[in-house]
Amino acid sequence: MKYIINSLSVNTFGDPENIPVIFVHGFPFDYSMWENQIAELKNDYYCISYDVRGLGDSYVGDGQYTMDAFASDLFSIVHEMNINQPVLCGLSMGGYIILRTLQRDSKRFRGVVLCNTKASGDDNEAKLKRAQAIDDINVKGLDFFVSNFVPNCFSDFTKKKNPELVEKITQNAKRHIPKGVKGSVFAMLSRNDTNEILPKLEIPALVIAGKDDKITPVTAMKEMADKIKDSDFTEIPNAAHLTPLENPEKFNKALKEFLDTKITK
Repeated sequence: MKYIINSLSVNTFGDPENIPVIFVHGFPFDYSMWENQIAELKNDYYCISYDVRGLGDSYVGDGQYTMDAFASDLFSIVHEMNINQPVLCGLSMGGYIILRTLQRDSKRFRGVVLCNTKASGDDNEAKLKRAQAIDDINVKGLDFFVSNFVPNCFSDFTKKKNPELVEKITQNAKRHIPKGVKGSVFAMLSRNDTNEILPKLEIPALVIAGKDDKITPVTAMKEMADKIKDSDFTEIPNAAHLTPLENPEKFNKALKEFLDTKITK
């Protein structure tokens, strides 16, 4: 089913009576990046996947976004759809959104899956790269930015063995409205540090890293997992920054095992 909740495009799969799992996509993608996970889980869990503000079919507006606004959007979906204590699953920017959401109120959720993400804010070098991304979109266009950015999210293994996937995801990202993409960049650039919430979390967590991820390296992901009291850590082989797309079989196995043992038991 597809819904419009506060100008956000929200898609649901499965029985609403089952335990809910909300998927939050990375940048610059849309809800469809979770299609492999939804196909695996929809018979046993209630899956919700939405387009973050400014991307996909969701509201674009003026493009002036913050991570806190993204968190408010997530809360609005939970509230308006009356979703009872969902599990949150986010990748990269989706993880930033989830960490800010948990920082505001973690008691409304029963578990979290953090994929290829980090709790720290951008340092000066990263902020300058974000600023350059905005300038590239302004001067050279969205196609130029996406063609250079998205393929670098994939491992060399994926680019060699599955170039069709790389091309599909790259072309899909070019469909966004440039203003919305730049808004996401600004939200990431200006986000706050959320490390302080990690040792305070009272819900089970699964932290997933891609073995070949240079954006959020395995060592950094493991350090984040170690700060969470009840956490499992999984390293996905033959994958870089887009683990659920690059190696869905290994990713889904880890995700389903976590949900079946830590959430439903």
